[in-house]
Amino acid sequence: MTDTPVRVRIAPSPTGEPHVGTAYIALFNYLFAKKNNGTFILRIEDTDATRSTPEFETKVLDALKWCGLEWSEGPDIGGPYGPYRQSDRKDIYKPYVEKIVDAGHGFRCFCTSERLTEMREAQRAAGKPPKYDGLCLHLSAEDVTRRVESGEPHVVRMKIPTEGVCSFVDGVYGPVEIPWDAVDMQVLLKADGMPTYHMANVVDDHLMRITHVARGEEWLSSVPKHILLYRYLGLEPPVFMHLSLMRNADKSKLSKRKNPTSISYYSALGYLPEAVMNFLGLFFIQIAEGDEMLTMAQLTEHFDPENLSKAGAIFDVQKLDWLNGRWLREGLSEEEFVGRVLAWAMENDRIKEGLRLSQSRISKLGDLPDLAGFLLKADLGLDASSFAKVKTAPEELVEIFKTVQPDLETIIEWNAESVEAELRASSDRMGKKLKVVLAPLFIAISGSSRSLPLFDSMAILGRSVVRQRLKVAGQVVALMAANAGK
Repeated sequence: MTDTPVRVRIAPSPTGEPHVGTAYIALFNYLFAKKNNGTFILRIEDTDATRSTPEFETKVLDALKWCGLEWSEGPDIGGPYGPYRQSDRKDIYKPYVEKIVDAGHGFRCFCTSERLTEMREAQRAAGKPPKYDGLCLHLSAEDVTRRVESGEPHVVRMKIPTEGVCSFVDGVYGPVEIPWDAVDMQVLLKADGMPTYHMANVVDDHLMRITHVARGEEWLSSVPKHILLYRYLGLEPPVFMHLSLMRNADKSKLSKRKNPTSISYYSALGYLPEAVMNFLGLFFIQIAEGDEMLTMAQLTEHFDPENLSKAGAIFDVQKLDWLNGRWLREGLSEEEFVGRVLAWAMENDRIKEGLRLSQSRISKLGDLPDLAGFLLKADLGLDASSFAKVKTAPEELVEIFKTVQPDLETIIEWNAESVEAELRASSDRMGKKLKVVLAPLFIAISGSSRSLPLFDSMAILGRSVVRQRLKVAGQVVALMAANAGK
């Protein structure tokens, strides 16, 4: 691999709002390519057909472009090793799966989902880690042929060595050993003919001539499966590099349930992409205190993949705020600052749509800040007094927020109509009148009981901002309920 031109990729799944963790991994790959005069590639891994959507794919591309990352090959610009969307490559994978089966390294599994669920529950009850028990591994060739020809649904699984360890050298962690008995007999081809992530990942990385795979450390345990697949197919694996996960200040995993994690959230609140990339890039370099404000070119100059920290990357919002403030003050001229403010206000037609909704609700233009200002605020400053005019008891408010938040997460296409439909359905499920449910939501979203239409406002603000505002409001009413019980 040392004499081969460096080719790296970022391969997000379009199954939700683009995560800052995606930007973190993408930036590492981008800097690695720049440092080595290599090629940075974007590939969309949408083998999860039930959760992947064109809307989320567009959001992924838009978010990475907002970050200032540019790829040489991808689904939007093409390239010599396309297509760059796995759903467009469905017919490519089956011959590789058949090669594994024909060589005796894979087998057809006819176990139903019900049987697999019972198996895993029994394993957990016995204190064992859940993994496939190998039932179909022992079927005769005749039985397999008969069941396949009869049209019985089945998947293809990979065989795993029964003893020994998988040894490999990781680009960050160094020598690693994982016992084979800790590795599951991974499904390679699903019953619908689509490959699983693991199978498609290996085939695509080979065909796209990826030399280095840099990804989050949560994938470290999957390396034995991937190495085995490369071995079964007679292919040379890339260099694996696993980066420490980003964590909260309390060292817990960064997740949307605790803190805002969507790139769109930070864009909506007015963070500059230069500041966000600067902040993330500091995890990959050694720099003296006071010299932290760096452009992408300077990050590339200081980037040293041989000297990466294995400690968790702490997502310190205070440090991000400090860096963003410096970029606003020192990184922009007055003209650039004005231009950025106007572009931010117009992002996703926020101001345009807000003004459209405001026109019939004001008597003078001076009313606009109080009516529509919430669309531009970073923090509404909610407290118990914010809900003083809501007649619903605090315990019932807690129930409303606990129900509404996960219900809204199920929305695939985020718009005023889908938000309204889901909130109406949530009200019905709770057995509450719609106006009872919406009253506290008005406060949570706008900070006021008199505001723009709720469903439209939620659509304008976007999923990530709404998620955070509901979370904050939920914490406020939970405290109200706790105090009421004293």
